[in-house]
Amino acid sequence: MHKTFTILAISISVILLCSNSHAITADTVLINGNVYSLNWGEPSLAGEPADNAPYEKGQWRPDASSIAIKDNKILYVGDEPNLAPFIGDDTIIIDTNGATVIPGLVDSHVHIAELGEILQRINLADEASPATAIAKLKILSADLKAGEWLIGQGWDEGAWANSYPNRQMLDKAFPNNPVYLRSLHGFAVWVNTEALKLADINDQTKAPIGGEILRDDQGVATGILLNRATTLIADAVPKPSVQQFADYILGGMLQMAKDGFVSVHEAGAESLHIAALNHLKANKNLPIRMYAMLSTRDKKLAAEWEKKGPYTDPQGFLDIRSAKAYYDGALGSRGARLLDDYSDQAGHRGVSGDGYGFDASVVDSLISTGFQVGIHAIGDAGNREVLDYLAEAQTKYPGSKDLRHRVEHAQVIASNDFKRFKQLALIASMQPPHAVEDKAWAENRLGSNRIKGAYAWRTLREAGVPLTFNSDLPGSDHSIFYALHAAITRRDKQAQPSNGWYPEQAVSIEEAIRAYTNWAAYSAFREKQTGLLKPGYWADLSIIDIDPFQLATSSPAKILEGKVLMTIVNGKVIYSDQSLDAKEQ
Repeated sequence: MHKTFTILAISISVILLCSNSHAITADTVLINGNVYSLNWGEPSLAGEPADNAPYEKGQWRPDASSIAIKDNKILYVGDEPNLAPFIGDDTIIIDTNGATVIPGLVDSHVHIAELGEILQRINLADEASPATAIAKLKILSADLKAGEWLIGQGWDEGAWANSYPNRQMLDKAFPNNPVYLRSLHGFAVWVNTEALKLADINDQTKAPIGGEILRDDQGVATGILLNRATTLIADAVPKPSVQQFADYILGGMLQMAKDGFVSVHEAGAESLHIAALNHLKANKNLPIRMYAMLSTRDKKLAAEWEKKGPYTDPQGFLDIRSAKAYYDGALGSRGARLLDDYSDQAGHRGVSGDGYGFDASVVDSLISTGFQVGIHAIGDAGNREVLDYLAEAQTKYPGSKDLRHRVEHAQVIASNDFKRFKQLALIASMQPPHAVEDKAWAENRLGSNRIKGAYAWRTLREAGVPLTFNSDLPGSDHSIFYALHAAITRRDKQAQPSNGWYPEQAVSIEEAIRAYTNWAAYSAFREKQTGLLKPGYWADLSIIDIDPFQLATSSPAKILEGKVLMTIVNGKVIYSDQSLDAKEQ
């Protein structure tokens, strides 16, 4: 049953509590909450709660019931009898009516503009087949004028990989429009003949290194482009203006706020992203915090920031101190680089390194000037080669081991490489939804032995490797409830398989929540400002209507039914549930 709560502006004459003239008066206080501050010891590498955690006999309990906020900082976290000195004439009191309050959630690997675009365009993520995708496209593009681009996103390149659709299907349905349909994870596109013409792609066009233009038996392009070949068509799609792109980013950020997130990490910001983010910041229109990872594919931008050096925003709303690089492709489209052949495609091992557009000289330059790098690595060979690269970089650039480099996805790892993550002081940036979404085909790609090192959260934890969890949105549903459920059960939204998919790799509920809060803060060098509910820390909070700590042991499937009630960033309510009733007494 969903909880609601009321915001009350209560004067000192109404609340006759003991006062303390020396106390700082809070702007806002929260009462009647189930507060989990996370301000206790870290869990063991096996996931056992610390001795001082609010955990007894297998049961969690909140460690506070109220919070006081002044300006953008937390003043007090504790029980209500000690809250009175912080309440003044103008203090806003939020009665949570027993809702759960946790540190503000962070999605540490997103593509935020794409989320904003999907909100305005056509989302194909729930379509099971090309036929249903086309049916949806026809309904939602009824007002499209002849010659205008039809753009959609979300078809599953992994699920459709054994039987990709072709351009003729799109030609028949949309004879008067170029069609561009980006896949779920962005490693494939499906286009029609008109789009191929506008991109100047013909039967003689060669795919770039690390890419593939699928062709039929006669050598004719089918309309499917994979991995690095997707850039051939993406460059032909009309580009938005800075204002339009800023609107996409803002729309995506507002959606994330609605879904309980106080911060996101943009995994691959190009020049247009940075221009749009600076525009939003200048207009004080960043609703949540942004940690922008520069795209190393944008070499001009990378060179510009190599000269500037990393930037840490004093207000914490736009940090630019990290860079994102791609090392190999995706497992679903068989672009991930493997040490041995794909189990379902003999003689094929994927692509990586300079064969996938990884420019070591660009990444080296950014590391040398103090940038953290997050390197996309999926396959076991891709991960090993990234480990080798980062080990060499630490030798070349003394001190770079302290930059908290990240491996984005760290999806398939050879058994003797787990310990190297710890040795190199790397962070594994991983996606709980990917495991439960990929389970339908991942073992076919990898085989029964190699799959044991895939999506291996527990093995990484046991090796002492810091984790941060995220969604890679819009490639996966970014719901925190879906993510927590997947992380602790290894089950999908239908609670399948009943015993979990390789359940030995699951994490505890505390670990899962930390991976979206204070461990995510650590991955962005902000662990001393956010990630915990603690006096002096930023007042970034997420308020939800379920208690995932307790449901994790009693009814984990009910976590999927959770709802975000309120999101507070920098001490301000930026989202509250529409059912809330604001009253003044």
